[in-house]
Amino acid sequence: MLDELLELDLGCAPHVLARLAADLDADASTIREVVERLSADQRHGRRPLPAPLPLVPSIARRFEAIELDVRDRDLLTALSVCLNGRLGPLLEFDGRSAAAIAAAPLGDHVRLHAGRVRFVDPRLSIWIRGTTGAAALARVHERLSAIFRRRGDRMSADWHRARASLESEPETAVGLTSIARQLSEAGHPERALLLAREATEHATGEVRDEARLVAGASAVGAGFSAEAAAWLGGLYPHAAERWRLRGLGGLLVARAFEQGAVPDVDPNALRPSTDDEEDWCHWTRAAALSAVMCAERGDRRGMRVWLDALREGTARIGAERELRDPVVALSWLIAGERDIEETVDTSPVIGAMLCSLQAAMDGDVDRGLRVLARGGSGVSAEADPFVPGFERSPVVEAYRAVVEVLLLAWRGDIGYARDRLMQAALELPVSQPLAGLGVVLARRLDLAVLGELGPFARSLTAVLPAGARIDRLVDRGIQSFLAGSFDDAAATIRLWADLGSSRTTMTVPALDELALDPDGRSTPAASIEPPDIALAQRLRVRLATAGDGRWRSECVAVCEAARTLHSPFARARVETMLGTQYAIRDDHPSARIHLQHAERLFELSGATAWARAIRGRLDRLDAREGSIIPAADPLAACRAAWSLQLTARELEVAMHAVRGAANRDIAETLNLSVRTVEVHLGRVFTKLDVRSRVELTVLGHRTDRHL
Repeated sequence: MLDELLELDLGCAPHVLARLAADLDADASTIREVVERLSADQRHGRRPLPAPLPLVPSIARRFEAIELDVRDRDLLTALSVCLNGRLGPLLEFDGRSAAAIAAAPLGDHVRLHAGRVRFVDPRLSIWIRGTTGAAALARVHERLSAIFRRRGDRMSADWHRARASLESEPETAVGLTSIARQLSEAGHPERALLLAREATEHATGEVRDEARLVAGASAVGAGFSAEAAAWLGGLYPHAAERWRLRGLGGLLVARAFEQGAVPDVDPNALRPSTDDEEDWCHWTRAAALSAVMCAERGDRRGMRVWLDALREGTARIGAERELRDPVVALSWLIAGERDIEETVDTSPVIGAMLCSLQAAMDGDVDRGLRVLARGGSGVSAEADPFVPGFERSPVVEAYRAVVEVLLLAWRGDIGYARDRLMQAALELPVSQPLAGLGVVLARRLDLAVLGELGPFARSLTAVLPAGARIDRLVDRGIQSFLAGSFDDAAATIRLWADLGSSRTTMTVPALDELALDPDGRSTPAASIEPPDIALAQRLRVRLATAGDGRWRSECVAVCEAARTLHSPFARARVETMLGTQYAIRDDHPSARIHLQHAERLFELSGATAWARAIRGRLDRLDAREGSIIPAADPLAACRAAWSLQLTARELEVAMHAVRGAANRDIAETLNLSVRTVEVHLGRVFTKLDVRSRVELTVLGHRTDRHL
């Protein structure tokens, strides 16, 4: 589905698509119709999905023949609007027993189990909501409000009362706002946002400002950056100062996620005008958040400005140890400074992130992963001074997930790191943390495992905000390198170096040894990585720059040093370089030994695309020596060359066409429609500058022959 939506220019964040699949019974045609009606911000996860989801034609057709009497329809309507599926209130609403409901025709549409009730097909809820009039919905809400009030469930009672009202109900706003805040702090920001938005519809004055604040804070926690910016931005300039200060940190974070940079404002212009300690706490926390956001984006000037504000604020509120010290350390670490003072901090978010990265930089990645896991275990009830109330929010969980994947990649567990990132991407907004580091990791891990960008990496790239930076040249260089196009890889990486070597400060797998300056040095840059990764990079550069006069001595030294590397992926990269240099010097037995070591190590790390590339080199060595080699794809070189210009699906269609398959045969083989095959071929013709299948076939065989 991610692939198909990308081809329709409807790129969707994986966690948004996963949510749609759950709400739409995983029906592909329904998902497609719903996605077409969503805004870009909703598809990208920057705003919440509409509730209910739109009643699209496929849902209308699915239930057009259903027959419901008034009583059954009212019960289904009640189920569709309840905040949870507890059975007791719904039985009281309907008047029948659970057994009677299960035995009735209605029982085919609902599932009752363990005191809960839900729709068998969640799409029925959308159809019920979309075909029920406003007056009927209000009557159901009113009845539910009375039931929940009798049961002492104030939250549900106020919610349904507010939804039932055709006029403003100011007295419900205070309760809804209070409950929304509790839900947000308990790690349920989407439900909190739902209640807070309803509260704003009924509140006035400062109560409305507070509801806006809770709505905006909940949106930040859920990762809805555009939604958060709208709610919190509405507090400026007319809301009372205390509400503006409480929303300041969230607003700056949301703007940074949206624009790719922290707003260029003077912290002093926003500082409290009173001596109220709580106001100063919120201003100080906003300074802490902004400093880290600037560090993530490489804005050292802005980081220093906000760190100065942080120091002033923490001195005023007495929070130097628990807030100033870890934030200063984390900011400089993210900005690329290795020489920071060791900080002991047990807080579940900033402490866990800081200590896990420091442990990895000290060479103990396993300890870093354990520290990170303890911080995200949820066992501790300790509030984090950096993000109090957001410890279990999706956006904080996304930060933990991205750091975990980074550490796994540093440890050399490439395949597992990719699996973990894909799993996290189905649940969390992983494109937001650390200025898009999760997207960079997704792309590099896909290249290492698949040899190309898969649907997760391409979808995450599509949903990045405009200000985020991706090293596309490096990705292309790696793809060319793995496809055997070494000249193209080297030219691409050198072009990247000429353009400034843009990169993340947290080191991710690249091809830096191909970007050497005229003196044989790799491009310098502030970077954060474990000693293993730094040593492997130095060893590869030594091999790449060793002249014939010192080749043998360098080789022996590098071999000895490589044995100390703990990361199988890092060592495999060094073994690959050793094997390549031996092959260049016609020492094929030594080359084979090192390339075989590299192949096994890449397989161990899960970097299957790298392992395949090494197997190709070994086969070429064997061919030169007259060995029997496995039968190869007769158009393998053509496929490799075209893969740099065509999408995966276009490439498959093109290769089948070059082999002489008719459009109908291609459609059956790839499980596509004939029309879709024709569309793909049209794009292939345009990209390869040919006008017919005959020209495409001639080009394909000519390309393969010359490569």
